[in-house]
Amino acid sequence: MPNIPFSPPRIDQKIIDEVVDTLKSGWITTGPKVKRFEEELTRYGGHKSTLCVNSGSGGLELMLRWFGIGKGDEVIVPAYTYTATANVVVHCGAKVVFVDVDADFNIRLDEIKKAITDKTKVIIPVDLAGFPCDYEAINNLVASSAIKQYFTPTTEVQKKLGRILILSDAAHSVGAVYKGHHTGSLTDLTVYSFHAVKNLTTAEGGAVCLNLPAPFNNSVLYQELKIKALHGQSKDAFSKLKPGAWKYDVTEPGYKLNMTDIAAAMGLVELARYDDDMLKRRKEIFRLYTSAFSKYEWAQLPTFETKEKRSSFHVFLLRIRDISEEQRDQIIHHISETGVSVNVHFIPIPMLSFYRNLGYDIDKYPVSRDNFNRVISLPVYYDLTDNQVSIVIDTVIAAVERVLET
Repeated sequence: MPNIPFSPPRIDQKIIDEVVDTLKSGWITTGPKVKRFEEELTRYGGHKSTLCVNSGSGGLELMLRWFGIGKGDEVIVPAYTYTATANVVVHCGAKVVFVDVDADFNIRLDEIKKAITDKTKVIIPVDLAGFPCDYEAINNLVASSAIKQYFTPTTEVQKKLGRILILSDAAHSVGAVYKGHHTGSLTDLTVYSFHAVKNLTTAEGGAVCLNLPAPFNNSVLYQELKIKALHGQSKDAFSKLKPGAWKYDVTEPGYKLNMTDIAAAMGLVELARYDDDMLKRRKEIFRLYTSAFSKYEWAQLPTFETKEKRSSFHVFLLRIRDISEEQRDQIIHHISETGVSVNVHFIPIPMLSFYRNLGYDIDKYPVSRDNFNRVISLPVYYDLTDNQVSIVIDTVIAAVERVLET
């Protein structure tokens, strides 16, 4: 029986050596490697500045709080995403306003328009599975006079922007491209995740990509956020280490969101070889799956490359046509019995107990419900061999046809 895991991290000698180098340096918390990782991420994404943090979720919440989101505010979130996207809104005391997604799993522009009120402060598009949203349309929407008239700022930062903020959840889409530009530079703010299952991992970690328009100074904002992300302390440990620089102040009751040099060491290795190695292999796996499953009428293949968009090839979302949720679960059961690991990305948030108990109803989001009922996430990771991909393909085909025949 094969043993094919779903998404193990890539841990090779280059990463081990870089982490050991960090340990031997004696600098394991936020230090020179975090700073270098931030600079490399800024160069890679093409945005204006980068703040590394301890998780993508931490980055999202930090930016909501910076923008002054709180009680009485509304934040628009796709119904089809991981719960973290909505949880951070709840943490801030604001109301989550869910909208439906399209066949490509990404947020629908027409649904955003219908959901905007004078309480709407932020929209959080999610590049699900690594496929970018239509940022030009979303950016144009919030910049239009018809929508700006609804915006009611309640903080100085909100007045400065003068419109709804776009906070992109790019947890899946590091390296994805939209109209020739990388995620990170596509809208106001973008947040990456470097969790263990992500394409580019630092074990745990994330980054906030700052790309705000004038009159914002993104370099100055980086310094402000750096303080906010470390208890409101005016100096981090690296700055305090300089001779005579021990004295610090606390300017606000901040948070503990900083990234460590150990994490950044992993990220530096992966980013240096990301496009030419990691993404190249993931794309090959996507094409192998596509070639195999395109022969079957029951297979609905994910969109991962168009004239304007290129995915980061994070998750291969295979949908089976005309099946129920129960049949999908049977297929997954049969696949898992063979030693092949698959998954489901994700259970739509309105279906989860906490949000359901708040009164959210999945029936109001029919595309999200239908996508969920029929989707199976297939293994995609760097060390997955062509032979293993073939085993996954054969196993999925056998399981699907077994259930369809009953």
